[in-house]
Amino acid sequence: MRVVGYEISTDQDRLDVEVVFRFLSEESYWSPGIPRDVVERSINNSLCFGVYHGEAQVGFARIVTDKATFALVADVFIVEAHRGKGLSKWLLHEVMEHPDLQGLRRLLLLTSDAHSLYAQFGFTEIGNSWRFMEVLHPDVYGRT
Repeated sequence: MRVVGYEISTDQDRLDVEVVFRFLSEESYWSPGIPRDVVERSINNSLCFGVYHGEAQVGFARIVTDKATFALVADVFIVEAHRGKGLSKWLLHEVMEHPDLQGLRRLLLLTSDAHSLYAQFGFTEIGNSWRFMEVLHPDVYGRT
Protein backbone atom coordinates (compact mmCIF):
# COMPACT_ATOMS: atom_id res chain seq x y z
CA MET A 1 0.00 0.00 0.00
CA ARG A 2 1.68 3.17 -1.25
CA VAL A 3 0.60 6.48 -2.72
CA VAL A 4 2.66 7.52 -5.73
CA GLY A 5 4.65 10.70 -5.14
CA TYR A 6 4.58 10.40 -1.35
CA GLU A 7 6.78 8.84 1.31
CA ILE A 8 6.28 7.89 4.96
CA SER A 9 9.23 7.94 7.35
CA THR A 10 9.86 7.51 11.07
CA ASP A 11 13.10 9.52 10.87
CA GLN A 12 12.73 12.11 13.66
CA ASP A 13 15.30 14.35 11.96
CA ARG A 14 13.04 14.76 8.90
CA LEU A 15 10.06 16.03 10.85
CA ASP A 16 9.09 19.64 10.20
CA VAL A 17 8.14 20.68 13.71
CA GLU A 18 6.69 23.96 12.41
CA VAL A 19 4.21 22.08 10.19
CA VAL A 20 3.16 19.86 13.09
CA PHE A 21 2.93 22.78 15.51
CA ARG A 22 0.93 24.95 13.10
CA PHE A 23 -1.56 22.17 12.35
CA LEU A 24 -2.05 21.14 15.97
CA SER A 25 -2.29 24.68 17.35
CA GLU A 26 -4.35 26.28 14.57
CA GLU A 27 -6.26 23.59 12.66
CA SER A 28 -6.94 20.65 14.96
CA TYR A 29 -10.01 20.42 17.15
CA TRP A 30 -8.12 18.49 19.84
CA SER A 31 -5.25 20.84 20.70
CA PRO A 32 -5.99 24.45 19.75
CA GLY A 33 -3.41 26.82 21.17
CA ILE A 34 -0.95 24.08 22.14
CA PRO A 35 2.44 25.71 22.84
CA ARG A 36 5.33 24.88 20.52
CA ASP A 37 7.52 23.59 23.37
CA VAL A 38 4.81 21.08 24.30
CA VAL A 39 4.65 19.88 20.67
CA GLU A 40 8.44 19.53 20.62
CA ARG A 41 8.46 17.52 23.87
CA SER A 42 5.66 15.27 22.63
CA ILE A 43 7.57 14.56 19.41
CA ASN A 44 10.83 13.88 21.25
CA ASN A 45 9.15 11.33 23.53
CA SER A 46 7.08 9.46 20.94
CA LEU A 47 7.38 7.26 17.88
CA CYS A 48 6.48 9.65 15.05
CA PHE A 49 5.53 9.12 11.42
CA GLY A 50 5.89 11.86 8.85
CA VAL A 51 4.16 11.87 5.47
CA TYR A 52 6.13 13.70 2.78
CA HIS A 53 5.45 15.00 -0.71
CA GLY A 54 8.95 15.64 -1.95
CA GLU A 55 10.65 17.49 0.88
CA ALA A 56 7.41 18.97 2.25
CA GLN A 57 5.78 17.32 5.23
CA VAL A 58 2.04 16.90 4.59
CA GLY A 59 1.00 14.48 7.32
CA PHE A 60 1.85 13.16 10.75
CA ALA A 61 1.03 10.55 13.37
CA ARG A 62 2.44 10.30 16.87
CA ILE A 63 2.47 7.07 18.88
CA VAL A 64 2.98 7.11 22.65
CA THR A 65 4.17 3.63 23.57
CA ASP A 66 6.24 1.45 25.85
CA LYS A 67 6.87 -0.79 22.79
CA ALA A 68 5.88 -3.82 24.85
CA THR A 69 2.25 -3.72 25.99
CA PHE A 70 0.55 -0.43 25.13
CA ALA A 71 0.32 2.37 22.57
CA LEU A 72 -1.80 5.48 22.15
CA VAL A 73 -2.27 6.77 18.62
CA ALA A 74 -2.36 10.56 18.67
CA ASP A 75 -2.14 13.69 16.52
CA VAL A 76 -2.95 11.99 13.22
CA PHE A 77 -3.45 14.41 10.35
CA ILE A 78 -3.02 15.02 6.64
CA VAL A 79 -2.95 18.68 5.59
CA GLU A 80 -6.06 19.67 3.67
CA ALA A 81 -4.42 20.14 0.26
CA HIS A 82 -3.33 16.48 0.27
CA ARG A 83 -6.50 14.81 1.55
CA GLY A 84 -8.58 12.44 -0.54
CA LYS A 85 -5.59 10.50 -1.93
CA GLY A 86 -5.56 7.60 0.53
CA LEU A 87 -2.72 9.02 2.61
CA SER A 88 -4.45 8.56 5.97
CA LYS A 89 -5.14 4.90 5.19
CA TRP A 90 -1.54 4.37 4.13
CA LEU A 91 -0.30 6.19 7.24
CA LEU A 92 -2.44 4.03 9.53
CA HIS A 93 -1.28 0.90 7.70
CA GLU A 94 2.35 1.88 8.32
CA VAL A 95 1.61 2.59 11.99
CA MET A 96 -0.11 -0.75 12.48
CA GLU A 97 2.71 -2.66 10.74
CA HIS A 98 5.61 -0.94 12.50
CA PRO A 99 7.88 -3.50 14.22
CA ASP A 100 7.85 -1.64 17.55
CA LEU A 101 4.06 -1.90 17.70
CA GLN A 102 3.67 -5.63 17.16
CA GLY A 103 2.37 -7.88 19.94
CA LEU A 104 0.95 -5.05 22.03
CA ARG A 105 -1.93 -5.88 24.33
CA ARG A 106 -3.77 -2.60 23.77
CA LEU A 107 -3.79 0.28 21.29
CA LEU A 108 -5.96 3.26 22.09
CA LEU A 109 -6.96 6.45 20.35
CA LEU A 110 -9.47 9.23 20.68
CA THR A 111 -11.36 10.67 17.73
CA SER A 112 -14.43 12.77 17.16
CA ASP A 113 -14.69 12.40 13.41
CA ALA A 114 -12.67 9.52 11.96
CA HIS A 115 -14.31 6.39 13.38
CA SER A 116 -14.75 4.78 9.96
CA LEU A 117 -11.06 5.24 9.11
CA TYR A 118 -9.85 3.64 12.33
CA ALA A 119 -12.42 0.84 12.18
CA GLN A 120 -10.70 -0.36 8.97
CA PHE A 121 -7.66 -1.11 11.12
CA GLY A 122 -9.47 -3.02 13.86
CA PHE A 123 -10.28 -0.19 16.26
CA THR A 124 -13.68 -0.45 17.95
CA GLU A 125 -15.51 1.54 20.58
CA ILE A 126 -14.18 0.78 24.04
CA GLY A 127 -15.91 -2.12 25.73
CA ASN A 128 -16.44 -1.73 29.43
CA SER A 129 -15.76 1.99 29.22
CA TRP A 130 -16.53 2.24 32.92
CA ARG A 131 -13.08 0.73 33.51
CA PHE A 132 -11.36 3.75 31.96
CA MET A 133 -10.82 6.91 33.95
CA GLU A 134 -9.23 10.21 33.08
CA VAL A 135 -8.01 13.51 34.41
CA LEU A 136 -8.94 16.01 31.73
CA HIS A 137 -7.86 19.66 31.55
CA PRO A 138 -9.51 20.85 28.30
CA ASP A 139 -8.37 24.45 28.79
CA VAL A 140 -4.74 23.68 29.71
CA TYR A 141 -3.32 25.53 26.66
CA GLY A 142 -5.50 28.57 27.30
CA ARG A 143 -4.26 29.10 30.85
CA THR A 144 -1.99 32.02 31.55
